[in-house]
Amino acid sequence: MSAAPAARPRLLYVTDLAYPAQGRRYCDEDIALTARLRERFDLALCHPRDAAALMEPFDAVVVRNSGPVLHYQEAYDAFRARARALGTRVYNPLHGRGDMAGKQYLLDLTAAGFPVIPTVDRPADLDRLPAAARYAVKPKAGADSIGLRFLPYEELAGLDYAEGAGLLVQPRIDFRYEVSFYFVDDRFQYALHAPDPERRWVLEPYEPAAADLDFARRFIAWNTLDHGIQRVDACRAPDGALLLVELEDLNPYLSLDRVPEDVRDRFVDAMADSLDAFLKA
Repeated sequence: MSAAPAARPRLLYVTDLAYPAQGRRYCDEDIALTARLRERFDLALCHPRDAAALMEPFDAVVVRNSGPVLHYQEAYDAFRARARALGTRVYNPLHGRGDMAGKQYLLDLTAAGFPVIPTVDRPADLDRLPAAARYAVKPKAGADSIGLRFLPYEELAGLDYAEGAGLLVQPRIDFRYEVSFYFVDDRFQYALHAPDPERRWVLEPYEPAAADLDFARRFIAWNTLDHGIQRVDACRAPDGALLLVELEDLNPYLSLDRVPEDVRDRFVDAMADSLDAFLKA
């Protein structure tokens, strides 16, 4: 009698297929990704509001294009608490130090001297920012440019920086273009850039120089996630230097429709291998 085939890992894949992301189609990316991942895993999809109630029978929860957490903060907090109570594996792991934990990392990296757009969160520190024609003001809990304003310096001191308001201030950089570096675990996969600063999600393949990859890898190393998908967003400043814009480690959109098929295939294989290793760790 032949042995029964080994059970395949069961994944709960969290996505909001209906989220209206500007310039991106979350649903297409996740439909394509899950179609490939089903070759190696038993997989079910659910909305982020349902993850806490549905996670228990699964070997791991994969958080993908689930939209800004601030739209369902109570449900997300309940999901994190239940995952920890059950010991459920979550991919990306919940101890990420980037956007997963809010925007505090921009302040921490500024203070530590990393190449990041200088960021402060209180009036007493405004004089630490370089001179600029206007300054970006955004909520610490923001995402997708929600709540973003651009103000002159003389209006910054009068803002409400109380803990409940949670504001960040940065100089508006007259950057040449934005570029994103995509990683699975600590392995670089591909890079994309937006040649037109006014069209953030009109992306083209980008061939990074060695110095560009060194830049991106500094933030991957700083974040200390052994497993998971991360996107390092940067801008090319007028002097040619790269500055970090965002370290996305919760649910980074991958723009897989913007890369060649062989690059897309390698990414999916790398993600599946990473999930296998994560489940066995």
